[in-house]
Amino acid sequence: MLAEERHKIILNRLEAEHIVKLQDLVNDLHTSESTIRRDLHELEVQHLIRRVHGGAMSLQQRSEEQDMETKSSKNIQQKRIIAKIAAEQIKDNECIYIDAGSTTLEMISFIHAKNVNVVTNGYAHVEALVKKNMATYLIGGMMKPNTRAFIGSIAIQALDTFRFDRAFIGVNGIDIDMGYTTPDPEEAMIKRRAQELALKSYILADSSKFTEVSFSKMFDLSKASIITNELPQAVKNMILKETTVIESK
Repeated sequence: MLAEERHKIILNRLEAEHIVKLQDLVNDLHTSESTIRRDLHELEVQHLIRRVHGGAMSLQQRSEEQDMETKSSKNIQQKRIIAKIAAEQIKDNECIYIDAGSTTLEMISFIHAKNVNVVTNGYAHVEALVKKNMATYLIGGMMKPNTRAFIGSIAIQALDTFRFDRAFIGVNGIDIDMGYTTPDPEEAMIKRRAQELALKSYILADSSKFTEVSFSKMFDLSKASIITNELPQAVKNMILKETTVIESK
């Protein structure tokens, strides 16, 4: 197989999955590890990918944000694993905040705690919460058409009337230096305020979010625990120095 063909396959895989493992590429392309390493190096030099320990990740624009439908269709199995772990943290009689987002939406079906009060800024989350017969408060504000999240000053004012035992928050990027980031500054403000109003906060993130940096900082790594399907080895030691990670077994 020509190098150009391998490059096209690698880029297509990254477009679909966001992250690929070196050994998977070796097996799927029936070539040597040294050849794949060379391919990844060439693609990184062309600023088409980012190499990480044991594989590669796709690049994204810092201000780019996918719509809810696109987000919901990606990394579904990983999101469900994370969602189940997140829901298991909730205890009976707690008041919680569930952030807008595809992974936080998945967690609703796994909530089994009784008498839980939920506040959310996710329009898409309301129907799932009501179906579970959960006491649900949807904060107002300006709704973003692509993510269906309520943001802005009115949303902040509404949020300030609540206090939470736990907050479950989505993220676009996790970086040692920049902390947790998201593309929209106004949505970052909502996430930051929810974290401040909660006794305990959790970031729900699949492995593709690590080492990514979006436009707007939410808060430092130490401000929340991370729930993930897999903590990449390349950043594991550094992340664990900053915060607690709950990882699927």
